[in-house]
Amino acid sequence: MSRVYLIGPRACGKTTVGRILAEKLKFKFYDSDSLIVERAGCEIAAYVESHGWSGFRDLESAVLNGLSGKSEAVISCGGGIVVREENLFILRRNYTVYLKTDVQVLADRLSVEPEHGQRPSLTGKPLVEEIQQVLDEREDLYSGCATYIVDGAAAVDEICNQILNSYKSFEQGDI
Repeated sequence: MSRVYLIGPRACGKTTVGRILAEKLKFKFYDSDSLIVERAGCEIAAYVESHGWSGFRDLESAVLNGLSGKSEAVISCGGGIVVREENLFILRRNYTVYLKTDVQVLADRLSVEPEHGQRPSLTGKPLVEEIQQVLDEREDLYSGCATYIVDGAAAVDEICNQILNSYKSFEQGDI
């Protein structure tokens, strides 16, 4: 199989962990949000504004479907990838890691690096309230398709080592 999908809410560390994990596995790294921006020709917020969330989710699913054919790949998925059943089908059939991260940690990270064009508000609520609401809505989806769950607030090297150990067990059929 040789694919690792990283899922979780925005700012949980998927891209940072993904780059390092790919290097350690000697896999290629793909960031689905970056590929969406490349394909759309604009930032995600601008795409959502002109095509709506449904149009964005269509594009997101198309990008994930394309990535599902890659081998020796670490794939960082957008936070909302789990809201479409067709995406869950792909994630459940592969080695998928949920970077589970506390609301306050996510809020702190987003406050430091908001990336408004890349990460549009989903609810229009204050940051902490929005994060809590989104996590409440998606927790079962994230957990339900994850092969492995890791603490996204841990040190990046620790997260990578935990994933590597779990992935080796998975590849050997122990999980």
